[in-house]
Amino acid sequence: MQCSDMYAAVSAIVDPVFLVGGSVRDRLMGRDCSDYDFATPLEPDRVEELIRAAGRRPYLVGKRFGTVALRLDGRVIEITTFRSEAYEEFSRKPRVEFLRDLAEDLRRRDFTVNAIAMRGDGEVIDPWGGRADIDGRVIRAVGDPGARFREDALRMLRAARFAAQLEFTVEPGTVAAMERLAPRILHVARERWVQELDRLLVGLAATDALRLLAETGLLRCMLPELQLQLESDLFARTLAAVDSAPADVTARWAALLGEIAEPYRRAGRPAQHAAAAGHDLLGGELVERIGLYLKWSNDRREAVKALVRDRQALAVAAKDDEQALESEV
Repeated sequence: MQCSDMYAAVSAIVDPVFLVGGSVRDRLMGRDCSDYDFATPLEPDRVEELIRAAGRRPYLVGKRFGTVALRLDGRVIEITTFRSEAYEEFSRKPRVEFLRDLAEDLRRRDFTVNAIAMRGDGEVIDPWGGRADIDGRVIRAVGDPGARFREDALRMLRAARFAAQLEFTVEPGTVAAMERLAPRILHVARERWVQELDRLLVGLAATDALRLLAETGLLRCMLPELQLQLESDLFARTLAAVDSAPADVTARWAALLGEIAEPYRRAGRPAQHAAAAGHDLLGGELVERIGLYLKWSNDRREAVKALVRDRQALAVAAKDDEQALESEV
């Protein structure tokens, strides 16, 4: 279903309603809409009533936070009452107050490119300059970036993820706040890190986003084993490997962790960590530890370990060939 058709279908049930967030951003960029989010000044009880009156089943899991959903065209579509949010320290569960003002609802969102709304006739409501930032290919926090990241520290990682996916840059004030507040990412569930990192790694500008994570200190907080690579040429080699790997999440993780053991070998760790066949046992052990820390499934851990060991086996074989050629010369 096209974006305009989805709007028409939703507004036939709940009116007034506005398309908001990433779907508006993607439409303004000429991209296909993949996710649809709608906002309304109507309170959740009224939204539920209208959905039932249309003969459809409302989904009420998020109702106390203002979100009532329904299924249309095989998709679950969320309709959220305009709201403000107030967060306690290190809590993701906000105190919610329902509003009538769309601009105030957009104020609570993470980045200007996501703080845009659209009516069915194509009129754009953009109080935070999101269209200008789309045109400038910039990720900018709405209002004070420090306040946005204190509300939800995962937004720092989301900034890098959006930069990777959209091939945008993160503006300096937002980067500075990421640098100041990077340790707060440790208060976010690691499963949420992985969701964002998976999307980042298959993004068109994944290596630029990884550099940003390193520069802001987020990488040190999440994957300190990778931060060790910044002291040498290893990080550049890792980024090149990520860039050349297929845009598949398992392949990209294997490329990212392919040199994970090298700093330890360079530091003179015992050689018994390498198997006779040249497979990197230490690399496999480190991937296992990282996978457990990130709460990967058993299947993902084994798949990434196998790819890392294969990469190291190829690297050792290539080095042996190079040394053999040098000896012949």
